[in-house]
Amino acid sequence: MTSINKQSFSQKMRAYKRDPLSMTLFILVILAAVITAFVVVFLVGYILIKGLPNLTPSLFAWTYNTENVSLTPAMINTVIITLLSLAIAVPIGIFSAIYLAEYAKKGNKLVKVIRIMAETLSGIPSIVYGLFGYLLFLATFGWGYSILAGAVTLSIMILPLIMRTTEEALLSVPDTYREGSFGLGAGKLRTVFKIVLPSAMPGILAGVILAIGRIVGETAALIFTAGTVADIPDNLLSSGRTLSVHMYELSNEALYMNQAYATAAVLLVIVAGINWLSAFVAKKIAKV
Repeated sequence: MTSINKQSFSQKMRAYKRDPLSMTLFILVILAAVITAFVVVFLVGYILIKGLPNLTPSLFAWTYNTENVSLTPAMINTVIITLLSLAIAVPIGIFSAIYLAEYAKKGNKLVKVIRIMAETLSGIPSIVYGLFGYLLFLATFGWGYSILAGAVTLSIMILPLIMRTTEEALLSVPDTYREGSFGLGAGKLRTVFKIVLPSAMPGILAGVILAIGRIVGETAALIFTAGTVADIPDNLLSSGRTLSVHMYELSNEALYMNQAYATAAVLLVIVAGINWLSAFVAKKIAKV
């Protein structure tokens, strides 16, 4: 098998040498891959090298004060806001995508408008969502700086992402799956939820992973909505900061840079763990 691969690679290289344009594109692709890998390794290594030595037991104290600048309250707030945002955005996004992919008529102008608007909203800066959440949930609804205001704002922000990735995952399922289900006598609803949706689950989970990454790394939108209180909230209408906001506040004060690097390392480990867990679940679902 190895000799066959080597022979195939040598044949491709000879073909590239005969065509200067192909050889140039091949070199550019390899160079881009090397640069990307180098940047990723450098960033991860830099964060871990600067952050891990500064991890101390006091950073994981239950309460925050100016001496320990504990990240535990921020970690708990991150989990709460992430789960609450996903609980709001994921069902709405998935059901919207099911309608667009499975029930809406092909060529429907309204569907095209919805897709364009979703793609446009995905590119809006997060600070715009923060100002929107501030004006709507704080100024109009009177929620104040709260976990609920931050979570609802983030759910609005990630909704277009989940909807579009889910729709693309559903459209990638072969029509033969649907035809086979209809041929066995299953109805439209049963086909969608028993055949199409499970087949598209790896793609849907990929969208959810991207949404989680955006939630965990979000700062601007939460400063305007959830606030920066470094305590565990008593209820959903209490203010609280996430890990990203906590890291921003520490670095902004310029007094706790070592603790900010430690928070960045913890945040990196959490995001990597979430991605690994989601990929593991996606593989299990795909095998089933």
